[in-house]
Amino acid sequence: MEPGRATAGMKINIIKDGPYRVAGGVPLSTGAIGVNEARESVEWIPVSDEATSGPYFLCRCGHSANKPFCDGSHATAGFDGTETASRASYDEQADQLSGPVLTLNDARGLCAGARFCDRAGTVWTTVGEISDAADRAAFVSQVGQCPSGRLVARDSVTGEALEPDLEPSIVLVEDPSEGVRGPVWVRGGVSIIASDGSTYEVRNRVTLCRCGASANKPFCDGSHFQAAGESDP
Repeated sequence: MEPGRATAGMKINIIKDGPYRVAGGVPLSTGAIGVNEARESVEWIPVSDEATSGPYFLCRCGHSANKPFCDGSHATAGFDGTETASRASYDEQADQLSGPVLTLNDARGLCAGARFCDRAGTVWTTVGEISDAADRAAFVSQVGQCPSGRLVARDSVTGEALEPDLEPSIVLVEDPSEGVRGPVWVRGGVSIIASDGSTYEVRNRVTLCRCGASANKPFCDGSHFQAAGESDP
């Protein structure tokens, strides 16, 4: 997704071995993964809007006593925030699974463990079974619930990416059914600038690590599930 007028000035600067500096009036809220009786992820539930003023700093190390905001704990915790994520584009990282109507692109290394993909027989199975408009709409909606943008649905004929319409914003992910705090979900094409000054590929859906344990920094790799057993992220 190319940055548009709505994202002008909105950006996240990654501070070396420190927090995320968010500028440009990016709205901040908390949202939770809602599950059904089978514990399948089925919906995003708004929880609260977070009050911010001017640039704000989000904890990246997982040690702040003032979460989600930074309190300087990264310095005493000896946090190593080295960015190890690939700079290859999404299209370069993604595998492709083609169906008769839709194509599923999958960049596995970006998975944040939100599990929307597992519902209704998994998207990897159903992409080859879509036969009508209702199935198509349901599949596109399900893929669009993936916060990390690991999964992207495309029209098999035109190649067009079928993305959800997301306003530029940040959502702090809560995963109550698993008892963990998830990543920082960056939506709507907000620019993310590395600590070396370069800019990551601008995308509609991205998840940033906020537990400090990801091996794919700055992006989430699902390590919060393990980190939760050691400390409160």
